[in-house]
Amino acid sequence: MILHSQIIGEGTPLIILHGFMGMGDNWKTLGNRFAEEGYQVHLVDQRNHGRSFHSDVFTYESMAYDLLKYIDHYNLESISLLGHSMGGKTAMQFACEYPHRVHKLLVADIGPKAYPQHHQDILKALSLLDFNTLKTRKEADGVLSNYIRDLGTRQFLLKNLYWVEKGVLGLRVNLEVVTKEIAEVGKSLNQSFVFEKETLFLRGSKSGYIEDVDELLILKQFPKSKIVTVANAGHWLHAENPDEFYLFVMNFL
Repeated sequence: MILHSQIIGEGTPLIILHGFMGMGDNWKTLGNRFAEEGYQVHLVDQRNHGRSFHSDVFTYESMAYDLLKYIDHYNLESISLLGHSMGGKTAMQFACEYPHRVHKLLVADIGPKAYPQHHQDILKALSLLDFNTLKTRKEADGVLSNYIRDLGTRQFLLKNLYWVEKGVLGLRVNLEVVTKEIAEVGKSLNQSFVFEKETLFLRGSKSGYIEDVDELLILKQFPKSKIVTVANAGHWLHAENPDEFYLFVMNFL
């Protein structure tokens, strides 16, 4: 099966991979801006997310292979690859396994190291959505607000809701599998992996996902990489400071 995507523009292929609980549509505004600069932008939904297929297998190896099948399907010989958070881990995995298919790699606010589980509240809140009784997004937001105070996070999660049919809401993300396999999301990149082409790591100034101490490991596995900091932004740096994020990306590309 081929991953679902939105393809915007014509030109040099740029594939963007969303983070955990996200979807390609989260990147549409920036995708349009990249397309205006002469890129064919592929906003991809990873497995168990968005409109892509569901599977009981949920690993970075499987997601990297999904991407390989995707670029073969669209006859993309060499791509620039941008991934955020979980998508950044997939991007690193893919670049290390299939380096001849990647021209430039961009990784947004994630490193190759292991990360502890920290999505428990999100998964718990989503598991309490009863679609037999919920009739509106506002009602769903009310349930989520008992566990998630941040409005922006709730709005991000609510994008996963869709109308299965008139009057019946459903959830696009495969909640059962991502909950069962949540430990996979935080796993480190194989320490033997090395990608020797140009790589840009972008981190948010208010995020702790990439710390100064992580630079040694990043340079070990990505020796031609550099790290830049997006000001006034946390983990969702591309949404919190899109203009500076855009400039860093375009300067690198």
